[in-house]
Amino acid sequence: MDMPVTPLPSAAPAKTDPLHGAPEGAVKLKDPVCGMDVTAASPHHLAHEGRPYYFCSARCQSKFSADPSAYTAKPPAPSAPSKAAPAGTIYTCPMHPEIRQDHPGNCPICGMTLEPVMPTLDDDENPELASFTRRFWWTLPLTVIVTTLAMFGHRLGWFDMVTQSWVELVLSLPVVLWAGWPFFVRGAQSVVNRSPNMWTLISLGTGAAFVYSVVATLAPGVFPSSFISMGRVAVYFEAAVVIISLTLFGQLLELKARSKTSAAIKSLLGLSPKTARRVQPDGREEDIPLADVHEGDSLRVRPGEKVPVDGVVLEGSSALDESMLTGEPLPVTKRVGDKLIGATLNTSGALLMRSEHVGSATVLSQIVQMVAQAQRSKAPMQRMADVVAGYFVYGVVGIALLTFFAWGFFGPQPSWVYGLITAVTVLIIACPCALGLATPMSIMVATGRAATQGVLFRDAAAIENLCKVDTLIVDKTGTLTEGKPAFEVALGANGFSEDEVLRLAASLDQGSEHPLAAAIVNAARERKLALEKAEDFDSASGIGVKGVVGGKSLAIGNTTLMQQLGIDVAPLADRAEQLRSTGASVMHLAVDGQLAGLLAVSDPIKASTEEALISLRKSGLRIIMATGDGLTTAQAVGKRLGIDEVHGEVKPQDKLHLVERLQKEGRIVAMAGDGINDAPALARADVGIAMGTGTDVAMNSAQLTLVKGDLRGIATARALSVATVANMKQNLGFAFIYNLLGVPLAAGLLFPFTGWLLSPMVAAVAMSLSSVSVISNALRLRITALKPDE
Repeated sequence: MDMPVTPLPSAAPAKTDPLHGAPEGAVKLKDPVCGMDVTAASPHHLAHEGRPYYFCSARCQSKFSADPSAYTAKPPAPSAPSKAAPAGTIYTCPMHPEIRQDHPGNCPICGMTLEPVMPTLDDDENPELASFTRRFWWTLPLTVIVTTLAMFGHRLGWFDMVTQSWVELVLSLPVVLWAGWPFFVRGAQSVVNRSPNMWTLISLGTGAAFVYSVVATLAPGVFPSSFISMGRVAVYFEAAVVIISLTLFGQLLELKARSKTSAAIKSLLGLSPKTARRVQPDGREEDIPLADVHEGDSLRVRPGEKVPVDGVVLEGSSALDESMLTGEPLPVTKRVGDKLIGATLNTSGALLMRSEHVGSATVLSQIVQMVAQAQRSKAPMQRMADVVAGYFVYGVVGIALLTFFAWGFFGPQPSWVYGLITAVTVLIIACPCALGLATPMSIMVATGRAATQGVLFRDAAAIENLCKVDTLIVDKTGTLTEGKPAFEVALGANGFSEDEVLRLAASLDQGSEHPLAAAIVNAARERKLALEKAEDFDSASGIGVKGVVGGKSLAIGNTTLMQQLGIDVAPLADRAEQLRSTGASVMHLAVDGQLAGLLAVSDPIKASTEEALISLRKSGLRIIMATGDGLTTAQAVGKRLGIDEVHGEVKPQDKLHLVERLQKEGRIVAMAGDGINDAPALARADVGIAMGTGTDVAMNSAQLTLVKGDLRGIATARALSVATVANMKQNLGFAFIYNLLGVPLAAGLLFPFTGWLLSPMVAAVAMSLSSVSVISNALRLRITALKPDE
């Protein structure tokens, strides 16, 4: 039986916390029901199984009394994470995103190990990294011994030179046939798939050096005497083993660097809480895995906890930190009826919410999907590299053969040995992988960084094109303004009263998605006007709506819609113009073919808009406003914001035609909007920019989404685009110059002038470091300072 707990008497009254009535300095305890902080001074307490429990309210105490086991049972121990990839995991190639399959393997084009499209938080160590690490460290001592013997064996005098060749052979076998086996497998696959790549060159180079050395050891008599040096036919086991060890080491560096490019997605995934606290219809509360949350569930979010999924506040108020998704540093106050974004942090009060979007439908999940999609897309700049890489390997093999025969026929003695070594060096130093990684690595890092600042790129082309944009078209409502307009006034005409105009307009606007319509409907409900159901509702997208209410044919919209319907708006024209001159949006209401009145709604300009426009102008952009609102209203807003080119009362097709006209003039156009009426222009623009606070149609039509709907995000995105394109050019330039200089040097081009030849071991170091340097340069984007006004 649960017994009330008698609190210990205090010797003197204590100072109390003015908010909670708790003694100042008292030890904080947890209410087992809701999790709020309480103290032993709480009047709500009882004992269960010999242990005292304290509660924040009588309600929590009664819930505990009804079912103590629900709040005292220990949670089950977490099961060991599965090492297998989740069912349905799709694997792709970082260099060739068109390659997709449902199981691990190697890319048939470049031979690179495929990796999951969507990384998970419980990813174990990359199995390829673990395998290569093991192969590298276990065979490194053998490589060191073989190399030491090759360089100093004749001085050490441990063996005669013939015996030394056998020792080098035995020590080289594990390095070449075990540590290097994955390279030979990939090389063979490249031949089978008719897609020669880096592994073709490595397997050819090391295979040639190793097979030649094995034959020279087993059957030295097949070689002419010119091949004999220091009492044996010269062998190059050290070249084969050093190349393999260095290639393994280069792969270790590359794999570790590549793993950092998925850090952005993993950090986003880590934002989501693992559990949610569900409130049952009978009032009981339980912690459940996030995957078990369904739409419509009531969830408790306590102070310091993260919002589990997207939803709406049912009870309470609190300040939420949304910076991890929107980049906004200040907490946002949420009250009853306000929307909540999953994974945001509840900083103060307790909230009761209803879940509305769960699983892949949450804002966080969609952000993760967009980042993953963008990271796996291919930039237009990569096409040139792909074309070059397609012929690169054939060219390198041809140069290697030409080098071999040129040295064999025209080089100094032993000419064919020189020919073999220079041919192997050419095959090893060439690195098509540096070309292949040049842009994908930059794109992956850039999209990850953008996501942490509330900017979501749909694909790599958007990143590459945004820095070229010289003209920005912006919508007004929801883009320059808050998109949360407030009703100002309704005026009647032809015998209609103000309330009747508002009532009819609100009845019709119940079916509209436009924010101006929501302001009218809310105003009518606040006045407790009786709204009727609208029938035959039709949205004349961008200019107004039509329908039937109470048997009357209604139309509400701008003057363009009225002109289409033949409605004379002259009786209220002067008053409408006055309202527009103050920045208000004016809509006319027509009933059964005649003017019934007008309604004015004002939409405040976002606090960040002026700062954003100043920054965008400094970067050289031409700013144009295009809105379906009245021309006078648009001009008033444009004048306040310093926008000289303003287009008012435009239809969706007019915005589309504006984009097309500017493009014909040679302009690179970006369009920023948030509504359905912006969708055609967003899709046609060189870069479409949607506000994350807008409609799904707009976001699906755009290549870039600003999570917070803040125009400053465009300046940030453009600065990141400039930095990313510069980074890609650096990577491509390095890859081209590296191969342009490296291959001729390896072929011995300088030998006639300097007597110097490039060692295959040096070539292996250069080849490995070339890919690592490209990846390292791409990773610099994570810390590159962005300058939005340049």
